[in-house]
Amino acid sequence: MNEYSFEVKAVVRVKFILVNGRTPRPQSFCALCCEPIGDSYLRETATRFSYCDHKCYVDHCKVPVLELQNYVRAS
Repeated sequence: MNEYSFEVKAVVRVKFILVNGRTPRPQSFCALCCEPIGDSYLRETATRFSYCDHKCYVDHCKVPVLELQNYVRAS
């Protein structure tokens, strides 16, 4: 090893898992719209919340941003 050697480590964090062809047991409901989860859905890895589709997951991620914007406007 010479003085210019270095090691690169990549960190990959999975935020959600796409599930196809599998209905959760017991019956689950979307964390955003409360619709029953079908045989394809997204599951957030940090909270284990289920979302019926990608749109609900993305909209759920926007809610805290909108709340913060409303709070700033009110100040």
